[in-house]
Amino acid sequence: MRVDKTAKIYIAGHRGMVGSAVWRALERKGYQNLIGQSSKDLDLRDQKAVQAFFAKEKPEVVIDAAAKVGGILANNNFPYQFIMENMQIQNNLIDTALKSEIEKFIFLGSSCIYPKMAPQPIQEDYLLTAPLEPTNEWYALAKISGIKACEAIRKQFAKDYVSLMPTNLYGIHDNFDLKSSHVLPAMIRKFHEAKESNHEAVTLWGTGNPMREFLHVDDMAQAVVFALENRLPDYLYNVGSGEDLSIKELALMIQSAVGHEGKIIWDSAMPDGTPRKLMDSSKMQQLGWKQQVGLKEGIEKTYEWFLANAQNVKEVSIGL
Repeated sequence: MRVDKTAKIYIAGHRGMVGSAVWRALERKGYQNLIGQSSKDLDLRDQKAVQAFFAKEKPEVVIDAAAKVGGILANNNFPYQFIMENMQIQNNLIDTALKSEIEKFIFLGSSCIYPKMAPQPIQEDYLLTAPLEPTNEWYALAKISGIKACEAIRKQFAKDYVSLMPTNLYGIHDNFDLKSSHVLPAMIRKFHEAKESNHEAVTLWGTGNPMREFLHVDDMAQAVVFALENRLPDYLYNVGSGEDLSIKELALMIQSAVGHEGKIIWDSAMPDGTPRKLMDSSKMQQLGWKQQVGLKEGIEKTYEWFLANAQNVKEVSIGL
């Protein structure tokens, strides 16, 4: 379907880092009829509430950027919540969209859906070929079920339901809560606080050797806009920068951006997670989407935003 600029587009998770970036990107493109609902007003885990919301608002397109998210610690400590709540959220959205005869649905997932020891760079057809990384398998399994639900709808009902799998995202409105944040925002906060405490030493988890890929959330938002404005021929697409670096290299880049001059201590007793996770995003790139924000520039922009919002962001968790 061709999406008109006046079409009613529902962004689930519009207050989270990804959802808010998608909202801003669509506004910049001239889309005039965006709708969102906070988790206080709409519990996406509640099937009847979701059905009532769709019946009232009658969205024409759904972008699912809502999820219960967190880092290694949160995934390890709350496995049931991570698998069950994410499945409830996405199942309610996908099934209600289908029953509401919505033709276009964009489902956002995560690179953790792929096997722990997947060949590098990771291609979309590596999905379900080997075991997952144990530290986040609960979240990954939920996301895989969402991908497969959208694929089944494409196959059975010929609707334009597509899944985009971003690499590690970061940017403004990120989660800087050390109990649940991902590695890049956690490092920004740690280095900043150490700088404020007379440049004291910073302790980081693991060996620093794992390789990771990062993408600024504004680039991810542009990928969503691209999927909105085009009918993509396949059901699953990776979205990443195509370049990775070690966690040690990332730490030094963030330390420099923050201006921290103290020592870095690596706690090798803590888990590293997946050894390497670089995604092959060539399918999406060949269709016309390209990354725009470099990592160094993106980190600097994110730290500037953190400084400007330091009083509000430290204990705020991203999500619905």
